[in-house]
Amino acid sequence: QVQLVESGGGFVQAGGSLRLSCAASASGRTFSWDDMGWFRQAAGKEREFVAAMSWNGGRQLYADSVKGRFTISGDNGKTTVFLQMNSLKPEDTAVYYCNAGMFDAGTYRQGKSWGQGTQVTVSS
Repeated sequence: QVQLVESGGGFVQAGGSLRLSCAASASGRTFSWDDMGWFRQAAGKEREFVAAMSWNGGRQLYADSVKGRFTISGDNGKTTVFLQMNSLKPEDTAVYYCNAGMFDAGTYRQGKSWGQGTQVTVSS
């Protein structure tokens, strides 16, 4: 099973930006899935959906809480998925996880493959 590796988290002030990356564990290895997503989990809360994309057809989906501020994308080589996060708010503070899943009837269904997560902390 391919492992997913997230990076790019950190500490930022409100209004700032961060760019998260998710790659397959082996350097240069391409993703075998067509659909990828990002989730996050704040302390004491359940994991929630953030964004998803499809390399096949360019479909994108965002949670209402991040729409207009976050952008999900993938490189042409299908080796890395990005989450560009702008206008960050303290409520965006969470551990962010990459997921390999699939689109199903307009929604994103999470799969079994997860990364270890990367911490994002936004100060007010």
